[in-house]
Amino acid sequence: MRISKLRTTTVAVPYRVDEAWAFGRRSGQVSVLLEMQTDEGVVGLGEAAAYPSADVVNAVFRTLEPLVVGEDPLAIERMIHRIDLVGTWHHVRASSPAIAAVEMACWDVLGKVCGQPLVNLLGGRFRDRVEYFYYVARVSPAEVAAEGRRATEAGFGTCYLKAVHDDPAADVERVAALRDGAGPHARIRVDANEAWSPGTAVRTVRAMQPYGLELVEQPVSGRNLAEMAYVRGRVDTPLLANEASWTRHDQLAVIRAGAADAISVDNQADGGLLNLKRSAGLCEAAGLPVVKHSLGELGVALAAATHVIAATPTFRYANQAYGALLSDDVTAGFGGPAAAYRDGCLDVPTGPGLGVELDPDKVARYAELYRCGADRFAFTDRDSATAPALPKA
Repeated sequence: MRISKLRTTTVAVPYRVDEAWAFGRRSGQVSVLLEMQTDEGVVGLGEAAAYPSADVVNAVFRTLEPLVVGEDPLAIERMIHRIDLVGTWHHVRASSPAIAAVEMACWDVLGKVCGQPLVNLLGGRFRDRVEYFYYVARVSPAEVAAEGRRATEAGFGTCYLKAVHDDPAADVERVAALRDGAGPHARIRVDANEAWSPGTAVRTVRAMQPYGLELVEQPVSGRNLAEMAYVRGRVDTPLLANEASWTRHDQLAVIRAGAADAISVDNQADGGLLNLKRSAGLCEAAGLPVVKHSLGELGVALAAATHVIAATPTFRYANQAYGALLSDDVTAGFGGPAAAYRDGCLDVPTGPGLGVELDPDKVARYAELYRCGADRFAFTDRDSATAPALPKA
């Protein structure tokens, strides 16, 4: 069997509410869908988040095509090694989502050829369902409280909240509102996206502690592990590394620096599902749990990660997904809005490969939406560009 063609489609699926964080916002998810065709008629699905942009991802796909077409899709390690070394892509992180999509499609082909769901090829089921958190995106305290109630009523056990203000006291107020809305038993996770200085981080996390935080994600710059270790040594709330831990090489540095209590891992940021599994093993050896991060994803990439998580013991926290934000999906019956989740969990697909199929009508609809209005879904936000990089120390 040989790969005969890579066919890509860029889609934009609107969010129910905007995603907002410290330095910007976006109103929907842009992904590049991959259909890997083979000379034996088996088609593998992949998905790349449009990070940093759909133009960059599609350019990487075009560069990868001569390295991939004609190769055996079942020789996954060989192909990725060829991309890394012959294609010299191991130096460029912006290439990772496209590479991850190619690898994902190969796994889908392998599962379909074997007649087995991917989870069975990655170690077998450790769990039958995978937990995801509820993404609380609204900004005002009243809206945050309402979203917290919505999360609890929908059965989600963990609420995830972005720090979005230059004044950290406003974020403390939002955490208090979330606790009030979600109730006493909900787990609350706060993500600062590197927005705080070390002093601000210590004071802010301490001020949030009475509301029972589960984790604080990347409170300070991921480029300075000494700052992360400084904050970790001065607060009681566990810290989750994210921007500091995009690749296995970064994760090893975080472990060595003692900079986090848990580590965020991402197959799209690190170029593949095998690397996601490797990250979990690396962290397990260090005695640290892992959490799946997302650059934003639809049902194809979500299904792929769900298989890996189901086969890996180290994922002990609720993982990141976009169900609370998405208004729809491009697959036939997997992922999508929060209503597709049961008690905050997704069942592991049972079909061969990824176990999901594209809905052609939805793909066409959201491809047209991207063509007609790509700018409204971009990461950029001109209003946030003038905001201070960090609050006062």
